[in-house]
Amino acid sequence: MQVNWLDHVNVITDKLDETAEFYKALLNLERRNAPPPLTPENAQWMYDAGGKAIVHINSVDCPRAFDRHVEPGALTGAVHHVALNCSGYDELMQRVDALGTPFQRNTVDAIGLRQIFVSDPNNVLLELNFFGD
Repeated sequence: MQVNWLDHVNVITDKLDETAEFYKALLNLERRNAPPPLTPENAQWMYDAGGKAIVHINSVDCPRAFDRHVEPGALTGAVHHVALNCSGYDELMQRVDALGTPFQRNTVDAIGLRQIFVSDPNNVLLELNFFGD
């Protein structure tokens, strides 16, 4: 048994359209309707360039196989952040500036890493990692 990669992140929100548009505008992810029985009104999935649905966005009333209490916009409990391996640092900074999104930068010179930290409309912290970019 082995873990191959992070499959997806699920965000529960009361701001479905705003959240989907944020991921589209900032990270250039493609917005698509989630598969049935989910509906366009309760679930949008955000796809990377390889065709993988890496961010699942669900409304608060969306049916879930494993239901638990969540509070949109509240801290995410034990999950501190979601880290994504990215490329195109300069382009992303242009998008951050254009959106007026608050951010924080960090560098880890020892491993050639530049990072940008931003929060989505639901207060989910994103760590965007750029190695050698």
